[in-house]
Amino acid sequence: MPLPTSTLLGFMADNLEKRNSVMPLSSHRMTQWAAGLDLPQGGESILYTGHMYQMIPALEYVEQMTSRFEDHWMGKLFPVGRVLNKYFNLSWFLSRVRREEQRRYDEYLRNIVRLLRTAGVGEFGYLYGEELYTGALVHDLGLDDVFEEHVHKVYKILVKHGVKRVITVDPHTTDMLRNVYPKIIPEYGLEVKSYLQVLRELDQKPTSRLESDIVMHDSCVYARYLDTVEEPRGLLEKAGATILEPEQSGKLTFCCGGPVESLFPGKAREIAGRRIEQLAAAGRDVVTMCPICLLNLRNAAKGNGTSVRDISGYLMKAYGGLEVSSGDIVEED
Repeated sequence: MPLPTSTLLGFMADNLEKRNSVMPLSSHRMTQWAAGLDLPQGGESILYTGHMYQMIPALEYVEQMTSRFEDHWMGKLFPVGRVLNKYFNLSWFLSRVRREEQRRYDEYLRNIVRLLRTAGVGEFGYLYGEELYTGALVHDLGLDDVFEEHVHKVYKILVKHGVKRVITVDPHTTDMLRNVYPKIIPEYGLEVKSYLQVLRELDQKPTSRLESDIVMHDSCVYARYLDTVEEPRGLLEKAGATILEPEQSGKLTFCCGGPVESLFPGKAREIAGRRIEQLAAAGRDVVTMCPICLLNLRNAAKGNGTSVRDISGYLMKAYGGLEVSSGDIVEED
């Protein structure tokens, strides 16, 4: 028996409406990555995470839990859970994520800040606990009413802090703030750029050579909606990497299985498995630039000798003088 899709969508809508996120984790969980970086609170230029990297360990746990109930009679109890969730935030169940996994995703964000600073980007701030999830998932799943209400909440906070320029860290947040929000808010006039675009425009010289063969997995959102195909390739190639193109790349890239892993975990795993086969046929070191892609492909790659890494690790080695963390390599022991 498939999972009750309408109930799961209801969970997301209720959480976004009542708690401003589909994954309403604590403010500490969402902002702890910035500790010690001395980022100013707000300002005309800010880094906007949209909570995407921070939520991934919890999303992975949700996928593991929901997959256990797929085709199981206990899936019938999900509507009861939705009723309870309206009154009690059940996201505390998600606090059981491994600390080292949370630190891994926090480190990607810290890497991005270091890369921007090393490249000479002027002062930029962060909204800390006032930053909200952009609503990307509910938008993708067609929950328009609750999404549009949330858009106005996010925009109100950006206006409050006098934000004019936004640097984003992932494709979904970039697409929301650059392409989708202006369709809902006529007066919207923010300049929105991905950190990859910012780094590529600055044309920084690498401090170390990569000398690596890297298989490029393009994010569907970056490649098709944001025309961000050249930027990651250019940054890596300038540092000496050889880009290996898998079957279906660039704007014809193949899906990683997201962002429906919580609704259809079996189907998401099937799609991710097909994609990792394509990538592994081109090479064994795969780079992603989207946390959802990283989650799905990393899980699909377990046991086949393929490593799946976030691009920020490679860029830190090339432009920040740091080695790629061994914790960023996805392999079975």
